[in-house]
Amino acid sequence: MAARMKSDPAPGAAEYAYGADPSQKLDLWTSEGATKPTPLVLFVHGGGWKQGDKTNATGADMVGHLTGQGYAVASINYRLVPAATVEKQAQDVAAAIAWARDNAAKIGIDPTKIVIMGHSAGAHLVALVGTDERWLEALGLTEGAVRGVIALDGAAYDVPSQLDQAGPMMRNTYEQAFGSDIARQRALSPTTYAAGPNAPTFLILHIDRADGKAQSEALGEALAKSGTPAQVKAIDGKGLRGHMEINRELGRADYPATAIVDDWLKTVFG
Repeated sequence: MAARMKSDPAPGAAEYAYGADPSQKLDLWTSEGATKPTPLVLFVHGGGWKQGDKTNATGADMVGHLTGQGYAVASINYRLVPAATVEKQAQDVAAAIAWARDNAAKIGIDPTKIVIMGHSAGAHLVALVGTDERWLEALGLTEGAVRGVIALDGAAYDVPSQLDQAGPMMRNTYEQAFGSDIARQRALSPTTYAAGPNAPTFLILHIDRADGKAQSEALGEALAKSGTPAQVKAIDGKGLRGHMEINRELGRADYPATAIVDDWLKTVFG
C-alpha cells in the first residue's frame, strides 16, 4: 500500500505531531469555555489495520457531543499495514498517549484523566495497549497512564480464535495483519494479557454479530477473572451496517450506545 498522504486537520481541530513519522499525527478538539484542564478521550480509528484516517474516523455527532460534555477529544493517525506492523501501531497508540500527557499544559487537558477509545481494528489496538504493559512501559509509563478503555465492536481480541471463525474475506485481512505464526498471533491478542496489569477499567460494546460478540464476551470474562472491571454491552445492529453504525451514530442522543458511554465516562472521570 502506498504511504498515506498528509491530510489536513478535521474541521474545528488543531493538528499536532506526536512522532516523527508523517503518519504520527492527531487532531485535537478542546471543550469550549473550559476554565480548567479537561479530561481527554483519545480515539483510534478502524480500517482493518490497513486503512482509515483521523479526519473521518467518527460520525458527525461524536466529537461535538463529547466536547459538549466537557471533554477534549483527539483522533489519531497511525502507521498502516503492510508498510508497518501491528506492533508499530501499538507503539503509535502508546506514543500518542505519552505525547498527550507530556503536552497536557499546552493543550489544556488533565494528564491524569485520559481514556482511550477505538472502533474495529482501533478497538483491538486500544485493548492491546490497555492490557499489554510493554507498550506503555517502553515510554516510561504504566497501565495507569490511562483511566480506562472503550472498545467499540472490536475483533481479534484473541487472534487465533478470530482466525478460526473468519470467513474468506476477513481471513485475508487478519492474516495480512497478524501473519501465520501462532506465537505472534497470541502475542498480539489482548486476552493473552488480561491477567494484568491492565488499564483500570474497560467498556466493551458489540453489535449482534457472532464473532464480535464472542470476542467481546471472552475478553470481558478474562478481564473480570483478573479483577479488572469490564462492562460488556450488546448494542442493536447486525452485520457490516451495524458495525459501522456503532461508530457513525455514537454521540446521537437517540442512539443507545451514547448514554452507555456517557454514564461510563462520568463514572471514570469522576
